[in-house]
Amino acid sequence: MKIIFRFAVVIGILWFAGGGSPAPAQNARFFRIAGPVPTALIDIKPSGEVTWVTLATNRSFTIQAATHLQGMVEWVDYIQTIPSFYLVTQRLFDPDAPAGMVFVPDGIFTMGDAFSEGRPNERPTHDIRVSAFYMDIHEVTKALWDEVFQWATNHGYRFDSAESGQGRAAQHPVQNVTWYDAVKWCNARSEREGRVPAYYTGADQTTVFRTGQADLRNGWVKWNAGYRLPTEAEWEKAARGGARQHRFPWYATDTITHQQANYHSSDQYAWDISPTRDFHPSYLADDYPYTSPVGSFAPNGYGLRDMAGNVWEWCWDGFQSDWYSRVEASQRDSRGPAEATGKRVLRGGSWAYDADEARVSYRLDADPTYTDFTCGFRCVLAP
Repeated sequence: MKIIFRFAVVIGILWFAGGGSPAPAQNARFFRIAGPVPTALIDIKPSGEVTWVTLATNRSFTIQAATHLQGMVEWVDYIQTIPSFYLVTQRLFDPDAPAGMVFVPDGIFTMGDAFSEGRPNERPTHDIRVSAFYMDIHEVTKALWDEVFQWATNHGYRFDSAESGQGRAAQHPVQNVTWYDAVKWCNARSEREGRVPAYYTGADQTTVFRTGQADLRNGWVKWNAGYRLPTEAEWEKAARGGARQHRFPWYATDTITHQQANYHSSDQYAWDISPTRDFHPSYLADDYPYTSPVGSFAPNGYGLRDMAGNVWEWCWDGFQSDWYSRVEASQRDSRGPAEATGKRVLRGGSWAYDADEARVSYRLDADPTYTDFTCGFRCVLAP
């Protein structure tokens, strides 16, 4: 795939251009590096890697993206980084990301409720660095679930919930999925594609998790192997799309309407300004609401869709109400409590929940056996 770059260094800000990725933000043809001192471009590779030089280390730099350089240019935060050395190599995009996935770059973001309006378990806010990963553009569809499910049940997998894997139609998100079944399905998706599975039944990482229920722990996971659920930190970083300290997955406003997501609208929240109230009018039949087809709404800054509303999305992490106050929550690539048992985390809200739950910092906890028409998931892959 051919990529054409254009760049200039102007008053310490690096501008360059690239293309080739299907994700809108990664199709942004121009980037710039804004920081406390000038930077200088050294190299740009077609793979999306950029090397630059700075006179400041251990200082915060922000890489921003724009779609054009004519007229009123709107620069949007893309990632934040704190270089440890004068020579910095940063991968900003991947023109050859796996089909149906987008690249989320390595970087720092502020996790948690910046508005101090949510639950105590969303605070304190804390900066955390998350390594690069790929994420499904949208939630796992009913069609994809069925394909992998059929393969899985023919290859030794057993799913516990008889209700797991329902959905309104092929291109709607799969529903009624327990956390256990979502994890096993991730393993089956990996094996079906010839990838090494991520989840195992013990710390020796020899027996693939294919049947039953087990309180999987952080040390039982091959984090750089196959498909898996996102960690809470990965999910929130991806949902924010590079924009810092906003309420929803979009950067231009901190309000929400039915034009942006499938959720239950009410006048309870000042920032829910939808002209249509209650359930989404486009996804309502005989007064019964339902999911929207995946990708029905505009993408966020990383090209991800439906990060607010539609269905709740399971994350890997065990739930701990005071987790954000612990030092481990701010460690690089935090994966939640090391010995997590009990409840797991859901993120993103759903078609049946209010705007409050659609905020990117909102944390819902549920038993891993929980199943409901509001529950689905999406997968991530290590690059």
